[in-house]
Amino acid sequence: MNEFLLQTSWWIPIYGSIGAVLTLPWSMGIVRRTGPRPATYFNLLTTLLAFVHGLFLFRSTWGQAPQQLVFHWLTVADLDLSLSFEISQVSTGAMELVTGLSLIAQLYALGYMEKDWALARFFGMMGFFEGAMSGLAISNSLFLSYALLEMLTLSTYLIVGFWYAQPLVVTAARDAFLTKRVGDILLLMGVVSLSALSGSMSFSGLEAWSETQQLSPLTANLLGLALIAGPIGKCAQFPLHLWLDEAMEGPNPASVLRNSLVVSCGAYVLIKLQPILALSPLASTTAIVLGTLTAIGASLVAIAQIDIKRTLSHSTSAYFGLVFIAIGMQHVDIALLLILTHALAKALLFISTGSVILTTNNQNITEMGGLWSRMPATTIAFVVGVAGSIDLFPLGMFWVLRRWVNGFWSVPWWLVAVLVIVNGLTAFNLTRVFTLVFLGKRQAKTRRAPEVGWPMALPLVSLTIATLLVPVMLQHWQFLLSWTGPWARTGPDPALFSVPLLVLSGVVGCVVGGAIYMSPSWPKPVQLPWPAVQNLLAYDFYIDRLYHLTVVFAVEQFSKITAWIDRYFVDGLVNLVGFATIFSGQGLKYTVPGRSQLYVLTILVGISVLGLLMSWLL
Repeated sequence: MNEFLLQTSWWIPIYGSIGAVLTLPWSMGIVRRTGPRPATYFNLLTTLLAFVHGLFLFRSTWGQAPQQLVFHWLTVADLDLSLSFEISQVSTGAMELVTGLSLIAQLYALGYMEKDWALARFFGMMGFFEGAMSGLAISNSLFLSYALLEMLTLSTYLIVGFWYAQPLVVTAARDAFLTKRVGDILLLMGVVSLSALSGSMSFSGLEAWSETQQLSPLTANLLGLALIAGPIGKCAQFPLHLWLDEAMEGPNPASVLRNSLVVSCGAYVLIKLQPILALSPLASTTAIVLGTLTAIGASLVAIAQIDIKRTLSHSTSAYFGLVFIAIGMQHVDIALLLILTHALAKALLFISTGSVILTTNNQNITEMGGLWSRMPATTIAFVVGVAGSIDLFPLGMFWVLRRWVNGFWSVPWWLVAVLVIVNGLTAFNLTRVFTLVFLGKRQAKTRRAPEVGWPMALPLVSLTIATLLVPVMLQHWQFLLSWTGPWARTGPDPALFSVPLLVLSGVVGCVVGGAIYMSPSWPKPVQLPWPAVQNLLAYDFYIDRLYHLTVVFAVEQFSKITAWIDRYFVDGLVNLVGFATIFSGQGLKYTVPGRSQLYVLTILVGISVLGLLMSWLL
């Protein structure tokens, strides 16, 4: 049975693609009489099959050594492009997380987008999404992983631009695609260079090569920087982070997957490339610096947003800044745990947020209030999502951050300060959103806001339970640390100060956020005494305007120069040749009267001139 599950493990990513293909008759309008509902059922069925198949595979791989599946796709001379898969408890667990959250998001979309005329097309894109992420989870090939990342880029473009009749949606899809392409091009350079240097495209082969290879500092640094460029864009890290905020223009069920799973795919590939990054101290330092800037900067920007989805999207960038810090410091297990706990909590927050948006037809948190009595299940789900996103005992993020500051390594105090700041700002931001949306007085758009139906309530309750059970899962997987153990250090334990400090930062953030936004004396939104600072945060440090003054301006000027050269130089040269041809043709037509003696005379004159020229040259 185990051998059968191993040999058929590569089927699991195919299920989502099959579901996407089965939706085509409805997506293309070939089948109209039944409506788009059957297409959604096909997708749900294939995703359920993938989840069940992955569950059996996960149970069979638990405690077993990783195993390889290799399919030779193209072999020419010394080039071997193989489709390689690694089946281990980590990779199958990641794949199971993908299929599980995809199943929840699709069931949720069945209720959220019930009346959308393009429902079948949306589910087809979701199946495409699921297939690419599932394949990436078990991929052991850098070539295959890059191809799947490109599939995710295309999927992001299609889903963000799903409502293509709206100009703002089209602009958001274009910007998201182009921003990711910047990192993808640099990543492709790194992939090609690494393939030429190592002669291998499998992650296991690259790990073995890195242990014996001595690269020059320049080569190692350039290679490392190229490899982290792609994940910087995928994980919405500074300076390629603006796309995630604009991607909130897409449907909310897609935002559930985008903010919980899609942004983690780049970091997941970077974790597999950890042995290569270890060769480049500059790349590791760059990941730490960019992660720190993004974690603190995005946390500050989030508290200045009034769009409920954008407050959460900036929080996503902030937490993946912590993931980048962990990767740069080679704390791989912490990076994986952060991805797991954040994925469940953030998916729950977006699902509960979507319920609010659907019932109120509004995304402005300053126009909401008093929903806790109208939507009790959504309120509880949002509270659990908030608790799972910050360092609050006994939920998952508490144990992950505690393991980080009290793990098998020495943690610098600057990292503790970053964690305290990010945790406190996140707690403040999410408490602010909760207070404005669910507490206080009802406003015009929240007076008639019933609880959502069962297709949305079932995923809501299921994910709430899963988020509460994260500590149990971590304990079962032996990821929790006891308060003392064989790894305990001699001398003062930094956890005696850092762990309470982290918990205190979350409590302070919640208390301050609740006190400010529940007080009737404070205007909503809160006006800071320094408008310049408030605008700086609200407009994301004016980074988009900076891009327009630098990159966009440079591209526009270069385009104008090339257009001028094309119009007046290239076209002018071509037109000159054309005019010369026309003029010569018009002139020669007068030498063709139809008389043979003139033809002979012309030939003799031509031969004579040619002979004189040849004799003169010789």
